[in-house]
Amino acid sequence: MEKRTSSPYPRRDRPVLAIVGALLVVSTVLFWRADRAHEWRYYQYEFRQLVAEKLGADKAKAVPAGMQQIWIPGLNRADRCITCHQAVAFKGFETADEPFRTHPVEPLRTHPPEKFGCTSCHGGQGWAVDTEPAHGVVEHWEEPVLGPALGEAYSIADDKKALVQMNCNVCHRFDRETAGAEFINLGKKLVNEKGCRACHVVNGRGGTIGPDLTNVGAKAPEQYEFGRLSGQKTSFAWHVAHFKDPRALVQDTVMPNFHLSTKEAQALSMLVLSWRKAPVPADFVAGTPRTDAMTGDEKEEERRMKEGPGAWFVKTGCFVCHSIGSLGVRSPAQIGPDLSTAVEDTQTRFGRTVDDFIREPSGTMAVVLSRQIVLSPEEKQVAVAKLREAYAEHEKQKGDPKKNPGQVLEGRSH
Repeated sequence: MEKRTSSPYPRRDRPVLAIVGALLVVSTVLFWRADRAHEWRYYQYEFRQLVAEKLGADKAKAVPAGMQQIWIPGLNRADRCITCHQAVAFKGFETADEPFRTHPVEPLRTHPPEKFGCTSCHGGQGWAVDTEPAHGVVEHWEEPVLGPALGEAYSIADDKKALVQMNCNVCHRFDRETAGAEFINLGKKLVNEKGCRACHVVNGRGGTIGPDLTNVGAKAPEQYEFGRLSGQKTSFAWHVAHFKDPRALVQDTVMPNFHLSTKEAQALSMLVLSWRKAPVPADFVAGTPRTDAMTGDEKEEERRMKEGPGAWFVKTGCFVCHSIGSLGVRSPAQIGPDLSTAVEDTQTRFGRTVDDFIREPSGTMAVVLSRQIVLSPEEKQVAVAKLREAYAEHEKQKGDPKKNPGQVLEGRSH
């Protein structure tokens, strides 16, 4: 029978197939060797040895082998962290070195790994299988593990593990206080004490002098201006430096320097970086607040100031920086002097009448009245009248401080 072939080079077919076959064999061997070289194989072997020594051979045989993965459909996450961190639920390894350490029990009671995974709290690249990429300290990955190593690199005050609290607050952002989140709780306290909402909208409430901070944590690193930042060029480092000295990074900002400590600046930085949208199903955070609701006292205080004799100062935004104690207006920030005595203060400090100063302001007020609170000539006349009204009320109350418990008489210059 005549041999037929469609190949134009019948004599070369066998050598070519032989070469392709050899390449496949070599590739298979190389792939096998590379796969055997993964670090997780060593960690699993080492952990089984530790379990055998501590708990016996039978217990060691029960340790899972091979690639391990937790798939969380609700969060769209695939975490392979437990491939190396096999001691998570084992008792007896609480003081062992990572990755052979038992996870603290209390957080797992409310955040079981099978429901929340690992990276939703700790950060890192969940599908990676080697240490460096899994911990996220690689190019083009912006969610590294928020552990002690990163805390050390960022010189976190007091608690090097505190960075993980940023991820806690993604779900617990509307808690007034979250158990175990010392830095986040401090940040929330400072937001209220320093009156940040007077200038910034947060969760739908606040002023408009500064940018809306509701989802500032989602801002990409490329959107930050690092030119005036020394040291690390990261979003966290930028916020810490900005909170400590706003004008050092943004020269024309009107944000005041609150003279925060390093810990306070770091706490606020963790807080604002946690303010970002996240696909968290309601059943994942059952029982936690879903809105940033005002308390009854806060609502009453806001109503009183908006409807009281000092309402004009609230409406125009003057109260952002200044209290007007004689009219019952308390500034959330209190970074300027009380305007109850502005009539005499302008004469004493600037040698000018309040009418003249409002008409042609100087210093910081020149910037504020030209950019933040722009008043027409008629509105400036109203401002003068309101300031004189506040001063007259101040004079009435001066002899009886009990009539005016909200007055602030701090001599801070503006």
